[in-house]
Amino acid sequence: MTSIVLFGPPGAGKGTQAARITDSTGLPQVSTGDMLRAAVKNGTETGMAAKQYMDAGQLVPDSIIIDLIKERVLEKDAQNGLMFDGFPRTVPQAEALAEITEVSHVISIEVPDERIVERICGRYSCASCGAVYHDTFNPTSTEGVCDQCGSKEMKRRADDNESTVLQRLGAYHEQTSPLADWYDAKGIFHRIDGDRDIDQITVDILQALE
Repeated sequence: MTSIVLFGPPGAGKGTQAARITDSTGLPQVSTGDMLRAAVKNGTETGMAAKQYMDAGQLVPDSIIIDLIKERVLEKDAQNGLMFDGFPRTVPQAEALAEITEVSHVISIEVPDERIVERICGRYSCASCGAVYHDTFNPTSTEGVCDQCGSKEMKRRADDNESTVLQRLGAYHEQTSPLADWYDAKGIFHRIDGDRDIDQITVDILQALE
């Protein structure tokens, strides 16, 4: 069993590329959030242990996250490996993951911070149907009118502002930098320029996975 780890700051287009990687490799995309929600919903022993921390607004300990991953890799669709989205976040987590499944490739989609700010701060969506737009890259055909449902009510997320985005990016870089060095030393870390055409990014990722 060999797995893939996918890195990328918020707004880097990780979701789009993750779906394409899954389509190409057949490896299921998983995140710790998905696993936590599924375990709680299914009422598993690990899920109930995690729920106590979640209900208290606390971070779920690494030991519980690792137990969730051990359970996840035993599921039928994981027999050829998994694609981990946003995990591991620390070197100790990476060391624990290495004992559960072999990680063959780590893909890091990298976009300059100023471009991330531009991408995120320009986002808005239709309050009625949820269609997503962008001031620069994907505006509505008629200003203020949703292309999908015709609603004139648009909204922006309160945290999609430059100050908040820069804080999130700072935390991301601080968290992932040691991890990038750790995986790079193993020769499996691939930096992908994410500030280009979406299809070209996909081509480079799939080439790195060969």
